[in-house]
Amino acid sequence: MTTPAAAAAPAPVVHEPNAHANQFALLGQRRFAPFFWTQFAGAANDNLFKFAFTVMVTYQLQLSWMPPAMAGLVIGALFILPFLLFSATAGQLTDKFDKTKMIRFVKNLEIAIMVIAAWGFVRADAVVLLACVFLMGLHSTLFGPVKFAYLPQVLDSRELTGGNGMVEMGTFVAILLGQVAGGLLVALPQIGHTTVAVACLLLALVGRGVAQAIPPAPATDPSLVINWNPFSETWRNLMLARENIVVFRSLLGISWMWFFGAVFLSQFPSFAKEVLHGDEQVASLLLVVFSVGIGVGSLLCETLSRRQVEIGLVPLGAIGMSVFAIDLYFASRALPPSAGMGLGAFVHQAAHWRVMADLALLSLFAGLYSVPMYALIQLRSQPTHRARIIAANNILNALFMIGSSVLAGALLGAGFSIPQIFLFTGIANAVVAFYIFMLVPEYLLRFVAWVLSRFVYRFDIKGDEHIPTEGAAVLVCNHVSFIDAVLLMAASPRPIRFIMDHRIFKVPVLGWLFRLAKAIPIAPQKEDPAAYEAAFAKAIDVLREGDLLAIFPEGAITRDGELQPFKGGVMKILEGARAEGIEPPVIPMALTNLWGSYFSRIELRGGQQVAMAKPFRRGFFSRVGLRVGAPVPPQEVQPETLRQRVSSLLSA
Repeated sequence: MTTPAAAAAPAPVVHEPNAHANQFALLGQRRFAPFFWTQFAGAANDNLFKFAFTVMVTYQLQLSWMPPAMAGLVIGALFILPFLLFSATAGQLTDKFDKTKMIRFVKNLEIAIMVIAAWGFVRADAVVLLACVFLMGLHSTLFGPVKFAYLPQVLDSRELTGGNGMVEMGTFVAILLGQVAGGLLVALPQIGHTTVAVACLLLALVGRGVAQAIPPAPATDPSLVINWNPFSETWRNLMLARENIVVFRSLLGISWMWFFGAVFLSQFPSFAKEVLHGDEQVASLLLVVFSVGIGVGSLLCETLSRRQVEIGLVPLGAIGMSVFAIDLYFASRALPPSAGMGLGAFVHQAAHWRVMADLALLSLFAGLYSVPMYALIQLRSQPTHRARIIAANNILNALFMIGSSVLAGALLGAGFSIPQIFLFTGIANAVVAFYIFMLVPEYLLRFVAWVLSRFVYRFDIKGDEHIPTEGAAVLVCNHVSFIDAVLLMAASPRPIRFIMDHRIFKVPVLGWLFRLAKAIPIAPQKEDPAAYEAAFAKAIDVLREGDLLAIFPEGAITRDGELQPFKGGVMKILEGARAEGIEPPVIPMALTNLWGSYFSRIELRGGQQVAMAKPFRRGFFSRVGLRVGAPVPPQEVQPETLRQRVSSLLSA
């Protein structure tokens, strides 16, 4: 059980200067670089060891009790088993102890395992090496929660997406290099086994040496009492995650991505041989293309998200995953039969380039899908429970990957071809993604805001660091168009609840969108006193829950493009909040250059004003902006002074 004292957050880690530099600049900072290279070395060693052992069993040893066709399955199952058995314990240990000490302990364990594995390689002892596979699975189980709990403790919220993108990219590059090196080294005549043994031990030592430079990362729940029962602890962790529905559904979304990816990765050897008619080099090429795609997609997340946690990329990623998985079926289903091709002959045929493009783009969109989800979980999870929630996610990932193997085997047994399995997976991904986005509308809303702010307008934001990353706050903004709320959504890394004129809910599409965003409808007091009071009661509830509340104090969309007088609604909200013991800061904001655009009003002949007419009256990618001012203490807020602050932002 966690004591009340343990629930307090630890002292924040002091970040180095240049905290908001781009993701590559993180490699020059001590808080990130040693950690990055530690996990890189560990992932490379995992895969060098496993792949060399798989090749050895498949091509070099004659084991009656483990035929070559079963080697990959047995090794993979042994590696995943510790995730099911020990993830819950690993999450507790990570929350209870300093994360840097945990990392060093895990790297010490890796050295010990690799000493045993070296002996197994030199003696060509498959039993010893199988035991080391299980132990390396334990190593990865212990490191997983540390990896994802360490980042939010040392990175700012604006760096989380870039940091996760770098880690995701580094992991897949390390996997690729490890597998290539393992396959090449173990095949060396006479010295292959010894060379692999030396390489594994050296990588473990390098990883431990780099880990020594990782700065301290204090425990987030040092008073935690360890529950050694993995089943009850796993259930408890899942219940913790369910307290935040967005986090819980994101865990399921990530596990689905592992299900999706495992289907493709597990079928690459058979796909290369039976469908593409290629040799082992072609299978390796597919792995390279897939890994590069994941890496590129992961790195693109920071650029596409304006360096904030942008979960609007998740629906984009899901759409791309389905589109290119389905196209892979059409690209590969009718390839003419031929003798086994080498790498040169394979890349010489134009039809194969479409297959490789589908794989590259499918994996690129998988990177866009997964990185924001990981960053969201890190940002929204309670710090004292973060590692345990991530550990629960690791268990779900393992179960979903096992499920993908069972389903793929069942489909093959039912007579499905490999391209048909890809088609089935692509369609299933579309269904699952749609279901998740309906359950958690925030993903869909952020996607709409992301598309609108990049493909309808060129949206320039200044001062967004003033939007609080946690705690209640009231955002006040001028009201220029019907999509002001959507643009504010695009500027904030956190969900915003809006108070909006009840009439806007009658606008087709936009009304549905704002209902999905749980916007609070308000009617004039004279028109509907009950609705008026209910709106302010709901607004206080939003602030009580520590969320962001936005209001347009002019009360209506401007009819001439000028800033109108502010009404007293913001004062009523602050008075109600003060009565509840809440003192939220007020953040002035100003939308610029929106007047005259498609979604604002325009005056037609005869004086009639309409919106959403003449869609190209401002051309494509019209430049608009948002200026965010410094927070104003609630006791200093008056409608006129607040209006002056917004006016000064408009003229800045």
